[in-house]
Amino acid sequence: MYAIVETGGKQYQVEEGRYVDVELLGEEKDSKVVFDKVVMIVNGKKSKVGQPYVANAKVEGTVIKIDRAKKIIVFKQRPKKGYRKKQGHRQSFARVMINKIRTTVAKKAAAEASETTEA
Repeated sequence: MYAIVETGGKQYQVEEGRYVDVELLGEEKDSKVVFDKVVMIVNGKKSKVGQPYVANAKVEGTVIKIDRAKKIIVFKQRPKKGYRKKQGHRQSFARVMINKIRTTVAKKAAAEASETTEA
């Protein structure tokens, strides 16, 4: 089961038990985070697409690290003019461990899956 959430102006595919690097959230390390802008939830053949977001769906996680990405070099030059400009940039990010994907659709699908395995 996975979900697609929107945060920081970007969309990320998340799964329980895995981490994702997102834009800084303004949270401290080891704090709980809830993503309520869930765009889509996929649970096997059952899936739910929001319009624009899935109702009653939340993704819960924990901030495990706040760090900065590898440096990228920005170099500008004008030929034959003697203009050169070199800059570096390190984007900050928060690493979030996904603990739980909560939704009424996921609970129904999980209940149906457990019924089919028991029968």
